[in-house]
Amino acid sequence: MNNLIKYIVIATFFFFIGYISKNFINSTLENEISSYSKLQKVKDKKLLNAVVLNSPTVYYYGNDEDTGFEYELLKMYTEDIGVKLNIIVVDTVSEALRLSREGVGDITSAAITKTEDRLKTYTFGPSYYQVQQQMICNRNLQKKGKFPKSLDDLNGLKVVIGKDTSYEKSMSEAKKNDENITYEVSDEYSTAQLLEMVANKKIDCTAADSNIYSINQRYYPSISFAFTLSERESLAWVMRDDSNTLKNDMYRWLNRFIQSGGMAKLKDKYYGHINIFNYYNTIIFHKRIKSRFPKYRKYFIDAANKYKISWIYLSAQSYQESHWNPRAKSNTGVRGMMMLTLPTAKSMGVKSRINAKQSIYGGAKYIAKMINRVPEGVKGLDERMKFALAAYNIGMGHIQDAQVLAKREFKDPNSWLDVRSVLPLLTQKKYYKTLKYGYARGIEPVRYVDAISEYAQILEQVMK
Repeated sequence: MNNLIKYIVIATFFFFIGYISKNFINSTLENEISSYSKLQKVKDKKLLNAVVLNSPTVYYYGNDEDTGFEYELLKMYTEDIGVKLNIIVVDTVSEALRLSREGVGDITSAAITKTEDRLKTYTFGPSYYQVQQQMICNRNLQKKGKFPKSLDDLNGLKVVIGKDTSYEKSMSEAKKNDENITYEVSDEYSTAQLLEMVANKKIDCTAADSNIYSINQRYYPSISFAFTLSERESLAWVMRDDSNTLKNDMYRWLNRFIQSGGMAKLKDKYYGHINIFNYYNTIIFHKRIKSRFPKYRKYFIDAANKYKISWIYLSAQSYQESHWNPRAKSNTGVRGMMMLTLPTAKSMGVKSRINAKQSIYGGAKYIAKMINRVPEGVKGLDERMKFALAAYNIGMGHIQDAQVLAKREFKDPNSWLDVRSVLPLLTQKKYYKTLKYGYARGIEPVRYVDAISEYAQILEQVMK
């Protein structure tokens, strides 16, 4: 009898072990199959549906094409896995997160910070950028002696924060410590729109991530950094709950993209010109977009179309050269809207350098010629334009020397970011004496291209 009981206990034990193991294995397999199917479904339908925020740092329709830092990242990932990107555009972070909770799309890209509070609700994919929450206010408050330096100084100011943003959480925590802090929460406006309201004095201050402020600072020069609200945080994509293999595959791609130097180039494209921001120069540029540019805009567009180049870049180059003054003249004898030398003007068929239309067409023809001379290894219209502009400033020979030097320094000779980094070395004898064209003031084309790129990005936004 005792043996029978013993056998029954042992058999029951193994039955439960088997039952639990079977269920565990089945559950694990189901999870794996579910996770696998998410990536496979994306590949099978050849489409990745993404909820994206309409903002300068995420996605916007630029110079006749879709653009934006996060949009380009997603676009390159979908190209890597061989599918198309379909975007569902929203106007606020609150709307983006709501669609995420409802399971709309495969992924959400909306400059969303990965916070401890959000991790309780959302599944995050790889982080791709580091930011810091900042309080941004109108510069005019300085004249009134009301520009805030801390949360305590916000009393009496009209502060509006975007709903469901990380800033709302930060301000809520701050209010727990100081009940005198007052602010409004809006689900109607995006952070970029709130920054525009600060610029237009409709509100005094708002909160924004550092990258959003940096981008918008060039469009709204009257906004200014007041103080920080947080430590550095990571921006990340919001995934759906069943997206393990899609998430893992994005980690794979992003790591490879970073190691290849692609991320550095993309950051340079969108954020590389921030350090040259100058409040007073930008104010003047915005004024001249309204006062001078309309008179010549048609010429820029027509000339650019004729020579198949970007009218935005052509316009920006002209501003860098002459500030859109058709009678501009330098001590070296260059003249007109595009500041052409006499020999260049003649070779481009320009009879009068102070004739705005002729100068613009001549400059467009010349920059198109320079683009055609850029080595074939340089890919992409944006990259080729930057090489051409640098050559316009310093000569193609020195650009070719910089490419040789970049290769020697184990950098990519066909990347503007890498060539840009070695151009200043052309002033040093140990470098230029080994190169075909010798000494050059290499920092000048770097500043020249940076400035034009900055003006181009501002102009592109203003002309939308």
